[in-house]
Amino acid sequence: MRAALFNGTSTLEIGEVEVADPAPGQVRVRVHHCGICHSDYTVLAGGLGQSPQILGHEAAGVVDAVGDGVELLSVGDHVVLTPIASCGRCYWCTRAQPSQCVNKAQTFSATFLDGTTGLSRDGETVYRGMGVGGFAEYALVSETGAVKIPDDIPLEVACVIGCAVQTGAGAAMNTAHVEPGSTVLVLGLGGIGLSVVQGARVAGAARIIGSDPIEDRRKMAQQLGATDVIDPGAGDVVATAQALTGGIGVDYAFEAAGVAALQGVAIEATRAGGSTVFVGAPSFEESLTIPNVLLWGMQEKRLLGCFMGSTNSLRDIPAFLALWRAGQLDLESLITARRPLDEINDGFADLAAGVGVRTVIDL
Repeated sequence: MRAALFNGTSTLEIGEVEVADPAPGQVRVRVHHCGICHSDYTVLAGGLGQSPQILGHEAAGVVDAVGDGVELLSVGDHVVLTPIASCGRCYWCTRAQPSQCVNKAQTFSATFLDGTTGLSRDGETVYRGMGVGGFAEYALVSETGAVKIPDDIPLEVACVIGCAVQTGAGAAMNTAHVEPGSTVLVLGLGGIGLSVVQGARVAGAARIIGSDPIEDRRKMAQQLGATDVIDPGAGDVVATAQALTGGIGVDYAFEAAGVAALQGVAIEATRAGGSTVFVGAPSFEESLTIPNVLLWGMQEKRLLGCFMGSTNSLRDIPAFLALWRAGQLDLESLITARRPLDEINDGFADLAAGVGVRTVIDL
């Protein structure tokens, strides 16, 4: 199969990769579309992770083959792939925390739990980025790493559910449990931040403040539910958020750009007793120092980590698609460009330059 390979440099190589038949409990999916996510860019720009590796984890396609023991899926099923292939049986799954399932290790090892990948090139192991490896014609995933969807849902639209919407809308609805009438600040209005905006709107937030230096993204945030927008280059984000909330601060602040400095801004903008949610993934070189810990503790501010929107993919992917059918989630607007696999490096260049929101690679 053809795939875009990360070889430890900032440019992906298009090449041929051998893909195995699915082992017991696995399925092979013919990938049709895969979105470019900032997490992929973090790996690419930083030269991080195992190589050779197939990046891409926001994908949708059609089941091509199933391994022994697979019960949830059949050949021909349309599916959305997800990095959260929860087992449903481990300590975390039985405590309603499937995003922390033992299978999460696959997203960091880029292998299945037994150390295999089912992918190779000239006898060398090829790794599965984020446990998916979606920038390829085929992907091998665990049975619960592919969620069946109705055949009439366009795969090029459904693919953004796999990461942007699961993570962003999930952060608002699952991690933070945004309440009706509450106030929300979203820092960073890329695909994930705009999905936070939509999730907060669906949850009934009364005031949703979006902050991003790119004017087109601020305009889109208003179209998708933001009541107010801030250009961080033209004013103080914390002071503006305070002014918009009567000097109280926001009930929920979401850092969705993956910038450690913005995490500090989010904490400062959160009201006493409110919640700050870290949604983005800063580079490993970045760190955050939180000053005045005693004062922060006395204010009972809550700091929440968020991995993939704290979602249960088997439950939430169909739920998000139901919201899309009902006109409550706009998926199409998140996709601002589509490119063939051969132009994937141009897609990453657009992401780095802040051009558009989501580029989807057509395979």
